[in-house]
Amino acid sequence: QVQLVESGGGLVQPGGSLRLSCVMSRAILSVFNMYTMGWYRQAPGKQRELVATVTSGHTTYYADYVKGRFTISRNNSRKTVYLQMKALEPDDTAVYYCNAKDDHDDSKNYWGQGTQVTVSS
Repeated sequence: QVQLVESGGGLVQPGGSLRLSCVMSRAILSVFNMYTMGWYRQAPGKQRELVATVTSGHTTYYADYVKGRFTISRNNSRKTVYLQMKALEPDDTAVYYCNAKDDHDDSKNYWGQGTQVTVSS
């Protein structure tokens, strides 16, 4: 069973930066390379929403509300996906979840436990 472990959340002032990391454990490298990795977030009282995704070939997609401020990347040898967040705004406050989707099997869709990001002065 694939396991995703996130880290890097915390409290930051508006305009600040944070980097989130997500490691895929209990999986060999070839398995990680079969997954599109993504970050989602969920603010209190709101639905979970997509932030960004990156394919095994490093093709990226960003939601409009983070485009130009956030950067998603992956290190396949480390089985890790990152989310570099800059120019953070109070509306970015949410629990951020790492996601892994198998490119060839829709039933293989995994989530991390989430990491809290709070943007406040």
